[in-house]
Amino acid sequence: MSSAEDEVDRLVAAWRQERPDLDVTPLQVLSRVSRLSRHLERARRAAFAEHGLEPWEFDVLTALRRAGSPYEMSPGALLRATLVTSGTMTNRIDRLAAAGFVTRNPDPDDRRGVLVRLTAKGLERVDSAFADLLRREQELLAALGRQQQQDLSGLLRTLLVPFDTSDSA
Repeated sequence: MSSAEDEVDRLVAAWRQERPDLDVTPLQVLSRVSRLSRHLERARRAAFAEHGLEPWEFDVLTALRRAGSPYEMSPGALLRATLVTSGTMTNRIDRLAAAGFVTRNPDPDDRRGVLVRLTAKGLERVDSAFADLLRREQELLAALGRQQQQDLSGLLRTLLVPFDTSDSA
């Protein structure tokens, strides 16, 4: 266990001094999660930028990549995977197609529908960006051993499940 003091320790101590009537225990966890989130966002943006991608491009391309070969999805499935509006998704598909990362193809099961497919260029770009992102995320977690990472993952899952369950309803 680390005995090093961080900024959150200083914040908590100041609040305990100023508002001893309040239980500031949640700050010890959630302020750290918030600060870590900012560091993670910086690492992600750097990884994406290094590969010429915006975060939203990475989101759409990884949704297609996770779908498995032939790496295609309907625009509706992409909407659900990325949680954006129909108009936003149309714009994103247009921009990704213009960049050569995806193509639109007729849906063989629906004459009116289309399928968005990752191109070879899109596949190469998303694979290299994802590998770089994982390297950067491993660096962020380097202070924790494998078991500590698993323990932390489980604790965070416990906190997130109620939100994920209510979001999907």
